[in-house]
Amino acid sequence: MRHKNGGDAPITDDATSGDARLDDATLAAAEIARFNALAAQWWNPAGPMAPLHAMNPARIGWITQAIAARFGADAKPEILDIGCGAGLAAEALARRGFPVLGVDAAEELVAVATEHAEGQGLTLGYRHARAEELLAEGRRFMVITALELIEHIPDPGAFLRTLASLLAPGGQLYVSTLNRTRRAWLVAIFGAEYVARMLPVGTHQWRAFIAPAELAALGRAAGLRLADTTGLNPAGSGWRTGGSLAVNYIARLEN
Repeated sequence: MRHKNGGDAPITDDATSGDARLDDATLAAAEIARFNALAAQWWNPAGPMAPLHAMNPARIGWITQAIAARFGADAKPEILDIGCGAGLAAEALARRGFPVLGVDAAEELVAVATEHAEGQGLTLGYRHARAEELLAEGRRFMVITALELIEHIPDPGAFLRTLASLLAPGGQLYVSTLNRTRRAWLVAIFGAEYVARMLPVGTHQWRAFIAPAELAALGRAAGLRLADTTGLNPAGSGWRTGGSLAVNYIARLEN
């Protein structure tokens, strides 16, 4: 397992418990409303989702390489993209030949995702639902992606337990998120939201960021092991994997 924090130690101030998560129902509703409001601009590469557009090729490349290494170069296991938003990752994965189910709790995002995918001939479907609904239906997936999502979830431990239950034996869960470091606050909140205005103010809450060691512990509690991590970092006009985990990183967990 590759596991490092890029020399910027995570700040551990009990950020995964107590009032840092606020009221689960209230926070969840506020997050859904926040992202629903961005639905019409989601596919604009110069809009508020510009950072996601820029990082998407790097994160999708890392995920698909790891899938090929685990299942074989020609294998195309069905992927559940939980918290799919308006479909940036889901479409990219479907274009690489994977059957994909995108699920999101924000109804307007699912509508935009569905409309954008129409007529592209992709094996891609969307549902306005929560992970718990899929679990109640007895669904299982060999690959699950939860990208830039867990930092918006009121109870990340319960969320990982649900995803672990949705994961078929021998499956893989990919989580990308933000490390809880001073550098992450400077870059992702102060810089991106207040200075550059790349994201709406309030998009991220620093206390909700999760350090790799914390993700590993939450994964273990859910019956998952942290198999690999890599940094997600700007490089020229795009992003690359590798380097520091101090701000953005992506992890692969396995059961």
